Amino acid sequence: MSRLTIYGAASSGNCLKTKWVAERLHIAFDWVETSVVDGATRTPEFLKLNPWGQVPLAVLPDGRTLSQSNAIMLHLAEGSDLIPAEAYQRAKMFEWLFWEQYSHEPVIAVRRFRVKFRNVRDDETDRTLAAKGDAVLARMNEAIAAQAYFTGDALTLADIALVAYTRWAEEGAYDLAAHEHLTTWIARAERDLGLPPTR
Repeated sequence: MSRLTIYGAASSGNCLKTKWVAERLHIAFDWVETSVVDGATRTPEFLKLNPWGQVPLAVLPDGRTLSQSNAIMLHLAEGSDLIPAEAYQRAKMFEWLFWEQYSHEPVIAVRRFRVKFRNVRDDETDRTLAAKGDAVLARMNEAIAAQAYFTGDALTLADIALVAYTRWAEEGAYDLAAHEHLTTWIARAERDLGLPPTR
């Protein structure tokens, strides 16, 4: 019988968060390391699976495919405690998931890529990334100041989505030490997920 296959890159927070959900829920899967940089997502074989040429990509046990990291996480976590049962808390989880992809990832992940992998230290193509990222981290620090997790007192998909790139923010030349509540939450989420500490 076939099982879940995840195509992803270990350097990508978007890819890793799908892996972490599967591991957290004890879902058996095969990981296929797939580099965007070397063109692995642009081969005819991969494009048959995902015409968008992106990772992560999940191939479900029945052969159907699913892309977009948060969609994959939601599918894998259906019916689990990673999705709040109470309607408002569930909506808050979605609120953070949407914000993560629209406001967080395009700043924190993009600047990290430029600094870590392209050695662009001054954001030559977009000098606003530093200030935008600082604002993102400050918003998160404020939100997590009075609670353990982003939707309350339990780990949800919102935390998994947000921690993926936030824990690497210093690789993008952001100062996490300036955000005490956020660093405490990062360590808590890493422990919950069984991840090696980044700080």
